[in-house]
Amino acid sequence: MNGALQDVRVIDFTQFESGTVCTQTLAWFGAEVIKVERPGVGEQGRGSSADRKGVDSYGFILLNSNKKSITLDVKKKEGKELAYKLIAKADVLVENFSPGVIERLGFDYETVRKINPRLIYAQIKGFGTDSPYANFPAFDSIGQAVGGAMSITGEPDGPPLHAGTNLADSGAGYHCAIAILAALYQRFYTGRGQRVEVAMQDVVINFSRSAWGRQLMTGEEAPRVGNAMPMAPVAPCNAYPCKGGGPNDYVFIYTSRWPGSPQWKNLLRAIGREDLLDDPRFETPESRYEHREEVDRIISEWTMQRTKYEAMEILGRADVPAGAVFSTLDLSNDPYLRKRGTIVTIQHPVRGEIVMPGNSMKLSDNHIPIKPAPLLGEHNEEIYMNLLGLKREELEELRKKCVI
Repeated sequence: MNGALQDVRVIDFTQFESGTVCTQTLAWFGAEVIKVERPGVGEQGRGSSADRKGVDSYGFILLNSNKKSITLDVKKKEGKELAYKLIAKADVLVENFSPGVIERLGFDYETVRKINPRLIYAQIKGFGTDSPYANFPAFDSIGQAVGGAMSITGEPDGPPLHAGTNLADSGAGYHCAIAILAALYQRFYTGRGQRVEVAMQDVVINFSRSAWGRQLMTGEEAPRVGNAMPMAPVAPCNAYPCKGGGPNDYVFIYTSRWPGSPQWKNLLRAIGREDLLDDPRFETPESRYEHREEVDRIISEWTMQRTKYEAMEILGRADVPAGAVFSTLDLSNDPYLRKRGTIVTIQHPVRGEIVMPGNSMKLSDNHIPIKPAPLLGEHNEEIYMNLLGLKREELEELRKKCVI
């Protein structure tokens, strides 16, 4: 089926998460993504945290849907030559190897731009290439640490914590995809490709901009505030326990600092505490924060009599910002999210049926179904014979030499 990027070809030299998220996003919009992997081994993510020997890990499957896989040993002369031929026919190249690896392999920007001046050459690293830490290895938690997110995550009297979501890894992948789309658009006017650089440190700083508001107001570093808001103190702003008592049986409730406190008043009416509407302790956002322990007690008495679903339903209909704490299992089983395509079911050739997140971005004219991540080398014949024009006997010779 045609997609928004149906004429875009991407050479994918990515591994683990940040780079694979970028190329998967492009594939979800119809780009032809050709994943280049080591013969016999594949991308490191195939075996990382695998629960079954010789079977692709769920982590790999989750991050590589809608791609094509070829095997190619780019350290061999024949392999390098084939890679250069692929690059010559590509629009985009994406890599997120450790610092210096892509250059040692012979695919640095200056080399490949001579082969294909229209190529968008995208790199994701932990730090900027001119950073004093440029050669340091980095994973998601490192990106969260050096980008400031950990410094503002956790309780005030506790240690810094990294978020449960992979902000640095997936965030860098999405940032890179956005930058690639901008570069492709600019190419229409200039006819030239360009280099795209995304650093996880930069990405996490960008995600943390609201914390700078607190710093600018106080002149001090933004603190850890637990479930509170980073910009300014406000109550209620917490996760409240609900009926069931499970680890995720909570509803998060927040009322804004709008003048007149309309959401706070809506909350009081929804929980049947109209008697507190004129209580001076709760008249302003500042006074509610001063009496936040009493606010939390009042709300908890109400939420504990209801499930998180019931609490969210009642409060949401009353125009009160409230969200049940949905677990990954809750979301997987949500019939609306299944219908919307946020959660999809794929048939993997080895794993069988898998329920997983799909494309979170909806375009009215982009209708690309989610396809399983490719098996290692699944598309060798298609790419080498149909795209590069190799004959079958040439392919067999390359197999014998372990080039593919």
